[in-house]
Amino acid sequence: MNRPEPENRDLFAIADLAREFGISTRAIRFYESKGLLKPGRVGGTRVFRRRDRARLILILRGKRLGFSLRDISDYLSLYDAHSHTAQVNLLIEMVDQRLALLERQMTDLQTTVAELREIRKLATERVAQAG
Repeated sequence: MNRPEPENRDLFAIADLAREFGISTRAIRFYESKGLLKPGRVGGTRVFRRRDRARLILILRGKRLGFSLRDISDYLSLYDAHSHTAQVNLLIEMVDQRLALLERQMTDLQTTVAELREIRKLATERVAQAG
């Protein structure tokens, strides 16, 4: 069957999105339950539009970058309000906060790695002296 590329389609079933993004349908329903996605209904079937697909891309990118669902929700609500300047300013603030946290964590990791290397070096020397 010849299906159009996802970007060129208008409607998506939940299974289509799950397969495309490598996530479970349960994850998509979870995002829906949190108000991040708002699919339409045809009978009892969820029907996702391009807008929902684009929102899912933003949700997954935000999660991958370590943003909370609250952060993602705040960002998406500005998207809905068509407040481009506010959205960009919020994005800058969120990215700055995330970068600061990651930089602190990187410093902590570097310190831990250095300490572990020193412990290993001392332990290796002790084993060599005992042997």
